[in-house]
Amino acid sequence: MRVALISSEFAPTYGWARYALELASALRAQGAEVVGIAQKNALAPSIDVYDAYHPILPSLVPRTSKFVPRTLRAVSRVRRATCGCDVVHVIAEPYTPMAALIAGRRPLVVTAHGTYVPQTAQQSSMSALYRWAYRRAHLIAVSAYTKGRVLEALPELDEARIAVVHNGVHFAAFQQPTPAPQKRGPTILTVGGVKPRKGTHVLVEAFAQVREHVPEAQLVVVGAHGGGYMRQLQERIAELGLEDAVHFSGVISDEALRGWYQHADVFALPSLNIGEQFEGFGLVFLEAGACGLPVVGTLGSGVAEAVRDGETGLLVPQNDAEALADALVRLLTDEALHARMSAAGREHARAQDWAHVAERVAALYRRWVG
Repeated sequence: MRVALISSEFAPTYGWARYALELASALRAQGAEVVGIAQKNALAPSIDVYDAYHPILPSLVPRTSKFVPRTLRAVSRVRRATCGCDVVHVIAEPYTPMAALIAGRRPLVVTAHGTYVPQTAQQSSMSALYRWAYRRAHLIAVSAYTKGRVLEALPELDEARIAVVHNGVHFAAFQQPTPAPQKRGPTILTVGGVKPRKGTHVLVEAFAQVREHVPEAQLVVVGAHGGGYMRQLQERIAELGLEDAVHFSGVISDEALRGWYQHADVFALPSLNIGEQFEGFGLVFLEAGACGLPVVGTLGSGVAEAVRDGETGLLVPQNDAEALADALVRLLTDEALHARMSAAGREHARAQDWAHVAERVAALYRRWVG
């Protein structure tokens, strides 16, 4: 089978790009031919990711002005690049209208990662175009929660055309021993962009309570940060007297991130639903679990499918700093609970290795090709 994967990039840098990279690699390992279609300024991935590679799309990251019209003007180039492909699979949802125009009679597959499909179907100035394109497609939702939100936004969709396939993790990559980072005490790790939807402010409030029980605890925040929200966080951290205990690392290398995953004590991401924005799944929970790191997440989103509550970690209500602090203290102080969840998290991540996920995706391709 020859598959066209359409993404902004194929790289280990952010959600769409990482998903495209890992799926392409896993599909090729199973014998599929992969044609990568990416934005013009994308760095070419290594040769073992694709059989053909075409950086011909308008930029999505960062997003170019008049993005949708520019993608439509790329239709002829993309149609030529995907000639001979059996399936057209959109990884980065913003490219869906363009892909719907070039798919023809071939199955069009769109991965619904979270917020974007419901948002474009309801609030975008191009919502009519997106709704037409989504009705043309088969959708792979990364969680049952995401599937439900898609159906709420697009009730006209045939539910049978939406399959749920959870995100995957490159399990073996996280087993490579990595030197310990500069750890100064029992460490809570969080990974993701520092912004309200990730609940960083809730984590800071909870961490202040954690320090009352574990005075030497440290909080390490990995991810891009800046702007007014970051200034508010720093002001609150100063008010709480936590300047020496909260560390913002910014964006770091894969090796450095793996080091924190392997040597931290607990992982936490208290994400929030804000308006139409929500956490579709939460790959970082699988990455932490692959390193044997117990996790704490929040209820009411796709996170409840990334974390097995009471088994691989603990789930707490959204925007509840007290409940979050209680969960963190439990995992920092109960050695037996920590060990049990560490082992369970590793096995859960192993079961979600990209090789297994790609098998499920390839089976869907075969079903939809008919």
